[in-house]
Amino acid sequence: MIRMGGSAFLRELLQPGLRKPLATAFTPRTLRSLAGVVPPAGGDGGGDGSKSLWRTTARMTPNRYFCSKSEVTTAEESTKTQPGDQDAAIKAAKENKMNKPGLLPSLEDLLFYTIAEGQEKIPVHKFITALKSTGLRTSDPRLKECMDMLRLSLQTMSDGVMLDKELFKKCVQSNIVLLTQAFRRKFVIPDFMSFTSHIDELYESAKKLSGGKVADYIPQLAKFSPDLWGVSICTVDGQRHSVGDTKVPFCLQSCVKPLKYAIAVNDLSTEYVHRYVGKEPSGLRFNKLFLDEDEKPHNPMVNAGAIVITSLIKQGSSNAEKFDYVMQFLNKMAGNEYIGFSNATFQSERESGDRNFAIGYYLKEKKCFPEHTDMVATLDFYFQLCSTEVTCESASVMAATLANGGFCPITGERVLSPEAVRNTLSLMHSCGMYDFSGQFAFHVGLPSKSGVSGGILLVVPNVMGIMCWSPPLDKLGNSVRGIQFCQDLVSLCNFHNYDNLRHFAKKLDPRREGGDQRNQLSYGPMDYEQLQQELALKDTVWKKVSPESNEDSTTTTVVYRMESLGDRN
Repeated sequence: MIRMGGSAFLRELLQPGLRKPLATAFTPRTLRSLAGVVPPAGGDGGGDGSKSLWRTTARMTPNRYFCSKSEVTTAEESTKTQPGDQDAAIKAAKENKMNKPGLLPSLEDLLFYTIAEGQEKIPVHKFITALKSTGLRTSDPRLKECMDMLRLSLQTMSDGVMLDKELFKKCVQSNIVLLTQAFRRKFVIPDFMSFTSHIDELYESAKKLSGGKVADYIPQLAKFSPDLWGVSICTVDGQRHSVGDTKVPFCLQSCVKPLKYAIAVNDLSTEYVHRYVGKEPSGLRFNKLFLDEDEKPHNPMVNAGAIVITSLIKQGSSNAEKFDYVMQFLNKMAGNEYIGFSNATFQSERESGDRNFAIGYYLKEKKCFPEHTDMVATLDFYFQLCSTEVTCESASVMAATLANGGFCPITGERVLSPEAVRNTLSLMHSCGMYDFSGQFAFHVGLPSKSGVSGGILLVVPNVMGIMCWSPPLDKLGNSVRGIQFCQDLVSLCNFHNYDNLRHFAKKLDPRREGGDQRNQLSYGPMDYEQLQQELALKDTVWKKVSPESNEDSTTTTVVYRMESLGDRN
């Protein structure tokens, strides 16, 4: 029998239509799907020299098991009990479930045995260390139930720092699917500790650069230290890593342009938005007074295009309502992490914004705005959005939301439509880096957007979002350290859009186990006796039984059947 263990994921492994678990046979491939890898808490991503207990094998997929028609009938009939008998039956099943033949350990059991390494209890710090090695944080909103239960349990436990199996299962059961994926290395970056060690090396290399100049045409920006340097990463599975000054707030400036374009497309459609703005790189400075041949701004990533996009958001509403609306949207993209506002920067921008006022009046003259647009109010709103504050950590989640097709990876909430995400990434790729856009697309090959505050919002589609921040800029207005980091990252990893063409020289692929192969299928025999020993079970668990044949097929399959879990609880 298969014990459900409260796991929806395990329920998917059962044949549809069966009303109770069956004493079923399992193929080696089926059992391999229940095995995985846990990174030790130290070293290469593991704990104190511990050995990996779940083997790396094929991705979990629903499997159909062997049972006869009579077994199905028996299973269905056995559910037709009288209401008065149900409570007694359930109680008896709970008392005897660990000793009945055919019982498969639940995912919670397997997770406990993996971390416990044969011990009766798990130190809390060991569980937390192992969790962090997968890339998950204890503050992850998806783990709130687990962490709340853990804190509550710590307050009521006598020893205060040890978890026995039952208490451990109680803590993890509400998040067992996510935790199983994490400890089996089924996230997009399986060997996260190894990958982050490379990130740290790239960070230190870029930190040595001393060129560039902090932007001073907006007085408030000139106050930032040129020594500030931070990099934060968030993968599409919510794995997090930060190094450097990643908690220091700074203004998005031009990094907000792709975000408000995405909001406009999400709300209004591509066709409507591009009535007012083009899609082509301008080949000119970002703040030029120049329109395309249709007398529209060239794209939403230059100032003229961004001002027009600002005028499209929540038309007819007051600036206060518009600002609240965009801030709520950005909060959702950032998974409710830090989003702020610098009034000092806003005032500084408005007082020194003659060029943008000139662009605004030029756009008004050319009738680039929707009818009844208040140009001065639009510019105020434009300056407000440029003065939106983030940290590297919160901005990396926003970038990961774009990388994840519009779903915030740490909340699971859909924030943007697929259409909005696709169009935003396309324009970031072709127009996002000022006059360096072509060079960046050539050398790095990833969607990105830079800002004069020193930020670079980088998206690796289907993999991760990155925010690099360092105030010193090159002559084109891009962060010196940020550009170097992005180029070094793509030189090391095969993240460039065209790195994965056939016959190309191989780079490190963090998406694959060991940087080489991901989800490699194993078709050889599996040593179940060794596996049950590693799971610290005393008696024989799997017994090889005779091959079963199918009336419709001449093939036979070697199967293993669960026999007993011994007297271990």
